[in-house]
Amino acid sequence: MIDERRQPMKYAVVVETVRPELVAAVRARVPIGGIAQAWKPALDQVWAFLKADGGLSPGHNLFLYHHPERRDEAMNIDFGVQVARRFEAAGDVRCIETPAGEVAKTIHVGPYDRLRGAHDAIHAWCAANNRKIAQASWETYGDWNNDPALLETTIRYLLV
Repeated sequence: MIDERRQPMKYAVVVETVRPELVAAVRARVPIGGIAQAWKPALDQVWAFLKADGGLSPGHNLFLYHHPERRDEAMNIDFGVQVARRFEAAGDVRCIETPAGEVAKTIHVGPYDRLRGAHDAIHAWCAANNRKIAQASWETYGDWNNDPALLETTIRYLLV
């Protein structure tokens, strides 16, 4: 019997125009292999700030990646949470915006450790369609589910 959870996921990549989203975030400079260790301490700071300020109407977790010139270099990453309004920075928590413009987007359904497939699908789509990736991408994490197979993450890459 084939385990469908181990089969490669098929991704539909679409182009859309997005507006900026407000995010409460903590920035860290992280090598690509260090994201798994960096995100939780940063998000813990953001959620502590959001609990102290009840008027920001927090949404979903969002990680904004600022691409370095070379893919193997460490990058600045804003680990954050969508918010409804601007606010003054407090400690390391700042109010940032996601970029506006044309993006390539796909949705990953499944465990976070398989997100790379969604990123690879966007890169392959861009190469096949002669589209160039700009300086940023971001992941928006859907509602939590105890079943990793049901986790939903939206990935967007800003296009040139």
